[in-house]
Formats: sequence, structure tokens, C-alpha cells
Amino acid sequence: MTLKRTAKKNLISKHRTHAKDTGSPQVQIAILTKEIGLLTDHLKEHKKDHSARRGLLGKVAQRRKLLTYLRMNKPDQYQEVLETHGLKK
Repeated sequence: MTLKRTAKKNLISKHRTHAKDTGSPQVQIAILTKEIGLLTDHLKEHKKDHSARRGLLGKVAQRRKLLTYLRMNKPDQYQEVLETHGLKK
């Protein structure tokens, strides 16, 4: 369950901090949040797809690490990301 190239480009252009930004934490969190949503929907229908579940757990862990980094180093951007994506603290 990966994002299509156009959807990923749209997410990058919406959340980037400068013109050539493709890897800032805000962009990575946006992409991971979208992929987590897709995997969650997939797993609701295919409950026994354990490889997809493992991938979902990895993406959630990666997003959590990025959110922790933002919280420690850039608290204002952390709050903005939480509000934008509707995530809990």
C-alpha cells in the first residue's frame, strides 16, 4: 500500500518548507500519515494480512520518532504538524 507518485508530490508541495524540500520532518510526517491511513483501511478489510500489519507498525514507529524530534527541537512546528494532521500529543 504505497502512495502514487502524484499523491506524494502533492503532499510534498503542500508541506515543504522551501522550494527543494523533500525530506524535512514535516514532509515525512505528512507522507507517513497518509500511508498509515491507507494501511489501516486495508487492514480493516484484510484482517489476516500480517505483513501489512508489520509494515504499519514500522511506519507508526517512524512517525513517532519524527514527532519526538520535532517536539524536542522545534516545538512551534510540532504544534503546527499536530493540528494539521489531527494527531494526539
